[in-house]
Amino acid sequence: MLDYLIVCPLVFLAGFVDAVAGGGGLISLPAYMIVGLNPIDAIGTNKFSASCGTFVATMRYSRCGYIRWRELVPAIILALIGSWIGARLALLVDNDIFKIVMLIILPITAIFVLNKRTLSKYRSPYAVSKTMTIIALLAFMMGVYDGFYGPGTGTFLMLMLVGVAHISLERAVGTTKVINLSTNLASLSVYLVHGKVLFPLALVAAVFGIAGNFIGARYFTKKGAGFVKPLIIIVLAMFFVKLCQELFILK
Repeated sequence: MLDYLIVCPLVFLAGFVDAVAGGGGLISLPAYMIVGLNPIDAIGTNKFSASCGTFVATMRYSRCGYIRWRELVPAIILALIGSWIGARLALLVDNDIFKIVMLIILPITAIFVLNKRTLSKYRSPYAVSKTMTIIALLAFMMGVYDGFYGPGTGTFLMLMLVGVAHISLERAVGTTKVINLSTNLASLSVYLVHGKVLFPLALVAAVFGIAGNFIGARYFTKKGAGFVKPLIIIVLAMFFVKLCQELFILK
């Protein structure tokens, strides 16, 4: 019972944060490890609850008109291909090199987020074909990152969709959920096949993850960018601390 009391509230919080700003895994994955799950079981169980929550947030944003499904088919396909390539690269490249690069990128990303024009709704839109191409390329890049390392994928993708693809924040959040859901389900299938999902805990935690995502998505539709920026900065700060722990403390 203590395991549930620790995991479920943190998964709820992770779902709320993930629905709005991405990066919920930085909260939920450690929660599973705190109660004693080994890393592989923790990742598999977290993928299950996260996928359930992401599905709910995706449907919520779809009903609000934030997702253009037909335009996202190439992005979904490339995200899945990128995720597979990233997983293969993870077997060949030293993770520490990548983490050091991320330590340099994170402060730059934070400065970008703090810029007043970042996440602005008023950007000159590209033609549909150009927007689709950019989104597909970004989905491939972030798919590679997600397969190779993973934390903060949703946050980085959302920022690039606004800054590079010039789509609105609302559409960027919806698009991010679709791509995240695709890569989550692909990786979850692997963990399910290998029996790395602890279903008693995963099912209960999924209920809390669904609730967190639903409330977060509902809250976002009312608060918008002013509410998103502080959460993104918090996610980036957590990611920075996590990288420092892995590189300098845990060793």
